[in-house]
Amino acid sequence: MFAGTRDADRRTAAPRLAYIDNIRWTIILLVLSMHASDTYSPFGNWYYTERAAAGTGTIVTFAIYQSFLQAFFMALLFFIAGVFAAPSLTRKGPARFAKDRFIRLGLPTLLYMLVIGPLTQYYLSHSWGSGGFFHQWLLHLTDGEWLSNSGPMWFCFALLIFSLIYAALPARKTPAPEAHPPGALAILAFIAIMAAATFAVRIVLPESVSLLNMHPGDFPSYILMFGAGILASQGRWLERIPTARARIWGISALAASLPLLAALIIRHFIYRTAGSDGGLAVDSALRCLWEALVCVGMAFGLVALYRAAFNRRGKLAGFLSDNAFAVYVFHPPVIIALAMAQHGFAAPPLIKAATLTLATAFATFALAALVFRRIPYLRNIL
Repeated sequence: MFAGTRDADRRTAAPRLAYIDNIRWTIILLVLSMHASDTYSPFGNWYYTERAAAGTGTIVTFAIYQSFLQAFFMALLFFIAGVFAAPSLTRKGPARFAKDRFIRLGLPTLLYMLVIGPLTQYYLSHSWGSGGFFHQWLLHLTDGEWLSNSGPMWFCFALLIFSLIYAALPARKTPAPEAHPPGALAILAFIAIMAAATFAVRIVLPESVSLLNMHPGDFPSYILMFGAGILASQGRWLERIPTARARIWGISALAASLPLLAALIIRHFIYRTAGSDGGLAVDSALRCLWEALVCVGMAFGLVALYRAAFNRRGKLAGFLSDNAFAVYVFHPPVIIALAMAQHGFAAPPLIKAATLTLATAFATFALAALVFRRIPYLRNIL
C-alpha cells in the first residue's frame, strides 16, 4: 500500500531539488557532530558524558561551535520541511496529508519514546533505576516520563504539530499565487522579528528551560523558518532568487554577526557577565540578534553554495539522502556505545569529539542501509 501511494505521489509531485536533499543530510551529519560535542564539552545535555578538565581555549571552541550550530541547523531543517510541506498538502489534501505526516513523523517518534529511548537509557547510559528493564519501562509509561523521552525526535514531534496546524488552515488548502522573492528590507525585517520574538519568549522561558524535551526559547526561529519554507515553496523563491544574491545576503548576515559574537565572548569570558540564556538582559538581546543573523545567513549561504556546487544526486549523495532519516532516529545508542568504546582513548576533548563524529557517521549510515531500512514495516517509515 505504501509503495503504490508513494509511486503515485512521485508521478504527480514537482521535481526534487537535489541540493536541498544534500543540505538535509549535511545537517544530519552536523547533528551527529553536536551530540559528539555534547559528550565531551562542558555544554549541552546528553545521555552519556565525559566531562574532563579542559583549558580556556577548548571551552571557548566548544562554546562557539555548539552555539553556532544551535543557531541555525535545526531551524534550517524546519525551513526544508516547510519547503516540502506546501506541495505535499496541495497534492494530497488536508486529510491524507495529516495521515501521511503521522506515519512519517508520529510513528518514528513513538518508536523512539517507547522502544529506542528506554533501551538506550537502561542498557547504555544507565540513567534509569533498578528493578529490571520491564519494571522501569512500566514506570516510564505510567508516570508520563515517556512524553519527555523523545530524544532527538523532539524535532519530528514539533514538526508533526506544525504540519497539523498548517493542514488545518483553510487558506493553505489551495495553492497560493507566486509572490515576489523577498528583498533586502523584507530580510532585515525577518531577522529583526526573529530576534525580537526569541528575546520576548526567553524573558519568561530562558533558553535552558525544557518542556517535553523541547526548548520554547528556540521555537520562534523554528516557527518562522517553517513558515518561510512554505512561502518559499509557494512562490518558487528557491528557483527564482539568483545564486549571487543569496550568496551576498548570506555573507552579509554572517559578517554582521561577527561583532556580536566578539561582544558575547568578551562579556562572558572576560567580564563574566550573565544573562545570555534569557531574561531582561543585554547579553540575551545580543545573543538573540546574533542567532537570528546566523540562522538567516547560513540558510542563504548553504542554499547558494549547494545550489552552485552540489545540485546533483550521485550514488554517494543518494545513499546519504536515502539513509539520513534512519540515521537521525537511531544514532543515540550508536554514539553512546562508540563513546564508551573510546573511553580509554587518551586525547584532548576536541579530538575525541571529532573521532566520535566520524565513527558514528560510518556506523549509523551502514546500520541504516544494511539493517534498519531492511526490516519489514520499519522500512516503511524510514
